[in-house]
Amino acid sequence: MNGTTIPAPSIEYGTLAPMLLVFGAAIIGVLIEAFAPRYLRKSIHVPVTLLSLVGAFALIIFQVMASGVPTKAAAMGAIAVDGPSLFIWGVILVLSFVSVLLVMGDDHFVASAAAVPGSAEEEDAETSGAAHTEVYPLVLFAVGGMLLFSAANDLLIMFVGLEVMSLPLYLLCGLARRRRLLSQEASMKYFLLGAFSSAFFLYGMALIYGYAGSVDLAKINTALGSVGGMDTLLFAGLALLGVGLMFKIGAAPFQAWKPDVYQGAPTPITALMASGTLVAAFGAVLRVFWVALGNLDWDWRPVMWGVAILTMVVGAILAITQTDIKRMLAYSSIAHAGFLLIGVIATNVDKVGPNGQVVETAAAQNANSLSAIMFYLLVYGVTTVGAFAVVTMVRDAGGEAGHLSRWAGLGKRSPVLAGVFAFFLLAFAGIPLTSGFFGKYAIFIAAVEAGATPLVIVGVVTSAIAAFFYVRVIVLMFFSEPAADGPTIAIPSGATAAVITLAAAVTVVLGVFPQPVLDLAEQAASTLFVR
Repeated sequence: MNGTTIPAPSIEYGTLAPMLLVFGAAIIGVLIEAFAPRYLRKSIHVPVTLLSLVGAFALIIFQVMASGVPTKAAAMGAIAVDGPSLFIWGVILVLSFVSVLLVMGDDHFVASAAAVPGSAEEEDAETSGAAHTEVYPLVLFAVGGMLLFSAANDLLIMFVGLEVMSLPLYLLCGLARRRRLLSQEASMKYFLLGAFSSAFFLYGMALIYGYAGSVDLAKINTALGSVGGMDTLLFAGLALLGVGLMFKIGAAPFQAWKPDVYQGAPTPITALMASGTLVAAFGAVLRVFWVALGNLDWDWRPVMWGVAILTMVVGAILAITQTDIKRMLAYSSIAHAGFLLIGVIATNVDKVGPNGQVVETAAAQNANSLSAIMFYLLVYGVTTVGAFAVVTMVRDAGGEAGHLSRWAGLGKRSPVLAGVFAFFLLAFAGIPLTSGFFGKYAIFIAAVEAGATPLVIVGVVTSAIAAFFYVRVIVLMFFSEPAADGPTIAIPSGATAAVITLAAAVTVVLGVFPQPVLDLAEQAASTLFVR
C-alpha cells in the first residue's frame, strides 16, 4: 500500500537439502519406472538410490562443517533441523543405505505383485525374469518420510511425514517373493492398524489445536501455562497423540502388529522398518513429549512409566515363546523400544543447592538422556540390520528358514555365519564388549541420574530374561546336531556380505571404543531441540 514490499518467507533450502535430495531421487525413480525400458530399470535405480543416500549424508556433514548446527527452525518454522535432527538424519541415512544393499538381492521380491499367488501369471512372470523395480522409489519415499517425521516442528507436518513414511511401507510389506499369502496378510494388517493409529494421531492433533490454537510445538508448550478451563481437550489430545506415536515404535499395548508384519514382510524391508522406522518414530516422540508437552511431564510421565514397564516385560517374556526367528526378533525389538522409553522418561528439573543456587540445570540432564537415546538408536539399528542380513542367508526349499528348529546345528554347517549371528544376539542382550552394552549402560545411567532407578531395575531384570532366549538360539546353533535335510547357506552377494561385515565391525568397535560416537551424540544433543 505505501510502496514497501513484504519479503517472501524464507524456506532455507540449504538446511533442508539432505531431505530434498532424497525426495528428488524418489521422484526421479518414478520417472525411471515410467519411461525407462524394463530391462534397464534396476541398473539405473540402484546407483540413483545409493548415490542419493550417500549424497544426503555428505550434505549433512558439509552443512555442519561449513555453517554449524542451525539455531532456528526452517521452512517457516515447520521443520526443525537442529543438532538432534542432524544426528538422527545421519543414522536414518546410514541404516537406509545398508538396507538398500539387502534390497538389491534378486530373490526377495515378487516378480508380479498383481498376479494371484500360485497362478500361471505368477509363474510366467518369474520365468520371464520380471522384477519389481518400483521397490527403489518406494524405499526412497519411505526414507524421505522418516526424515520429515523425525524433524517436524509442528503436528501437521509431523502427520504428513508419518503418512509419507508409512504408505510405501504398507506396499513393500506385501511384495515378498515366497510365502506370498503371509506377506499379503502382513501388508493388510499393517495397513489397517496403521490407518487406525494415524486416525488417533490426527484426532489428537485436532484436540490439541482446539486447546492451544496452534499446531506449532513451541506454541503448544507456551499455551500449557496460559490456557485454562480446557484441560479435557488437552488430556484427551495428549492420550490420542500418544496412542498414534506408541503404535509406530511398537510399544505395548500397541505392539500386536510387529511380529506378524516382521514375519511376513520381505526381510530387507523388515530390516528397514526395525531400524530406520524406529529411529524416526523416536525422533517424533521426543519432539512431542519434550518440546510440545515438556511442561506437562508430571502428567504424562506416570503413564509413560507404565507403558515402558509393560513394553519391556511383554517383549522379553513373549519372545521366549516364539518358534520363528523373525517373530523372536520382533519381540526383541518391542523390548528394546521399552529400554528407549526409559530414556524418554529420564527428564528432570533444575537441581537447587542449599543456598538456593542451581547446581545442575535440567538442560544438562536432558542433554545426557538425549545423547544416550541417540547412541542407542545407532548401535541397535546397525546390529538389527546385520541380524536380518544373516536371516536372509539361511534357506529352505521354500525360502528363508524361519523356524528355529531349522537353525539347529548351524554352527557346524557354517561356523562363521553362526558366530556372527551369535555375536549380534549377544549385542542385543547387552553383553560387555558389544555396542549393545554401552547403549544400555548410557540409557540406564541417564535414568538413574533422573531419579528413575525403579525403571532401571525393571530394565535389568527384563534384559536378563531376554538373554535367555538369545542364548537359547546360540545353544541351538552350536550344541545341537544338524538335521540331514537341514537348511542350506546361500552364497551371499557382495552387497549382503558387505552389510554383515559392516554391522559386525561397528558392533565390535563401538563395544570396545564407543567414546568418539558418544562424544558426537553429546555434541549433537548439547543444544537440545530448537523451538
